[in-house]
Amino acid sequence: MDKELEKAIIDGNLDGVKEILVYSPEKADKEGFFLAAKLGNFDIVRYYVEYSRLSLNEYDDDHRNALHYAALSGNKELFIYLVDKCGMDPTAGDNNLVTSWDIVREQLHETDNKEIDGTGNAPDFAGIEEYLENKYGHKYEDFYKNPIRRGFFPDPSICRVGSDYYMVNSSFIFFPCIPISHSRDLIHWEIIGHAITDPNCAGIDDLEGGRGYWAPDISYYEGKFYITATLRLNDKPPVYRRQIIVSSERPEGPYSEPVYIDEDGIDPSLFNDDDGKRYMLLNRGARILELDKTATKQISEAKLLYYGDHKRAPEGPHLFKKDGYYYLLEAEGGTGDGHRVTVSRSKTLFGNYETCPYNPIMRQKDEGAIIQRCGHGDMVETNDGRWFMVYLCGRKIDNKYSMLGRETAIDPVTWTSDGWPIVNDLKGPSYMQVKPYPDMDGSEDADVPKAKEILPFDYTTPRTFFEGNINYLEEDGHRVFDIRGCKYPLSSVQSRNIVLRRQSSFKFKYSVTLEIPELSDGQNAGITGYYDENTFICFGIKNVEGSNYVYALEHCGEALSEKVSKEPLPTEAKEISFTMTTDYLQRVLSYTVFGKENTFTRLSDVYYLCDEGLKMGKRFTGAMVGMYCYGGPLQNVVARFTDPVYEDVG
Repeated sequence: MDKELEKAIIDGNLDGVKEILVYSPEKADKEGFFLAAKLGNFDIVRYYVEYSRLSLNEYDDDHRNALHYAALSGNKELFIYLVDKCGMDPTAGDNNLVTSWDIVREQLHETDNKEIDGTGNAPDFAGIEEYLENKYGHKYEDFYKNPIRRGFFPDPSICRVGSDYYMVNSSFIFFPCIPISHSRDLIHWEIIGHAITDPNCAGIDDLEGGRGYWAPDISYYEGKFYITATLRLNDKPPVYRRQIIVSSERPEGPYSEPVYIDEDGIDPSLFNDDDGKRYMLLNRGARILELDKTATKQISEAKLLYYGDHKRAPEGPHLFKKDGYYYLLEAEGGTGDGHRVTVSRSKTLFGNYETCPYNPIMRQKDEGAIIQRCGHGDMVETNDGRWFMVYLCGRKIDNKYSMLGRETAIDPVTWTSDGWPIVNDLKGPSYMQVKPYPDMDGSEDADVPKAKEILPFDYTTPRTFFEGNINYLEEDGHRVFDIRGCKYPLSSVQSRNIVLRRQSSFKFKYSVTLEIPELSDGQNAGITGYYDENTFICFGIKNVEGSNYVYALEHCGEALSEKVSKEPLPTEAKEISFTMTTDYLQRVLSYTVFGKENTFTRLSDVYYLCDEGLKMGKRFTGAMVGMYCYGGPLQNVVARFTDPVYEDVG
């Protein structure tokens, strides 16, 4: 920023600002604009807006705009001007999902409204809050934030039965397969079971990372819940993909053994027509085939309903009927930043389908926003006739690395006068949106039945395991995981020695205590930051010639980097605690023995724990963290982990 201009802004010298910008209009940069907004100088901000050459579509490195800075000032007149006259959105988020309203709320709690802003006035955060409440007709507490399911929860599908909502998400090669979640307010979700819990029929044991169960769909028909999904196999011809269907009278399960529909394609969904006929849809585009009444057998050839509006990578078809029309949702544009949701409709099931003039009904238009690649939507109608769409989205570090994987968001759907559904008024994904049920807080879910499974619902394993290899128990209020050392390392698809949970924030802390087992040479155990068998971190203890050493290993494809402590652990040490503290791409690995915490190493760039981190195989999941035990050829070791704690810190 020009130093003379900066001084004029700080001094509140409007005439000085005018003189500089009249004779040097190129000096009207965003830094000066933001500074004036932060200082709360309404007259200077208004001059920038109405007379300078500056665009209002300017953001800082955290994707904050002038309204974020005005919120810091507490100048009510300025804030209202930027919203009402300049059209700035107080519910739009920065790279940390922080909105201008969030800033006002934070400042309101931290100040006593006695500090003076850049115009000599006391900031009025309470007044701004009152203005926002009147503008939206809701209090701050009545809003939710997207994504509603953070971390690795891709490809959502949703259905409602009575006042209960159920959602499924892709699980790929992780077991148990296909998490089933429940909610009564559409915002707070809790896993209640899985579609496939029997390791004997999961079919994922030999699959490479990123394959497995893709894009499930959940529906309810004549007293039963049906879940269908693609089982994506390894690239060994002639069969690459199979469609599975399971069913249960209870949403949490147990579900039937999978039946297979051997029609090639991905992203199946089920549609039940008014005449009682049942159908499966799947890509490319939207193809449809008829199933028998039990949805266990294909009874017609697949036919193309409609290829799609955008014509690139049309997939994820969902069909529903409303007011005499069949509406067809499709995900298009690929799963990257061009992802979108389109809709078409027809008066008859088999078409022809006309495309919506408002397409895409969901897409992120702001290339610099943190929430990107929005698509793969599914709609649900509430008891009182409102509509909402769940869809996947992704957040990237430095606009490069999708560390958290694809997450789940939700936005309201309204219907145009000509009968088309549009999502969030075609604004793209929301950051801050009014809750569907403002009076609910998620506590209504407490009485919902949950399945009985070996692992707690926040944990999963790459591929299947059998009871005895991994056991979970609760002892005297402590969570305990016993992991039997597998003879295969984490880099093998045959490894069965890893227990993981989803990373749900770019900043988190994970810690667990390990009872030091009797290790033989080469055996090791500890915690892991994990993406797949090709990219992971190990941090634990390893036995070298009879002594236990602390070690850390980075594994990225063929590249390995290992650090081993110079001295072995004291032989009298009976337990050791490991902690992984994560700040975006940086991780600090520390351990505690005899009550003393030691920083072991700092990893400065774990870029590889994401979709974009390595060009090898299918990479569609997300970063995870957990525990492991490697037994080597002897397999004679069991590692006991106690009280793993995961805490999001940002």
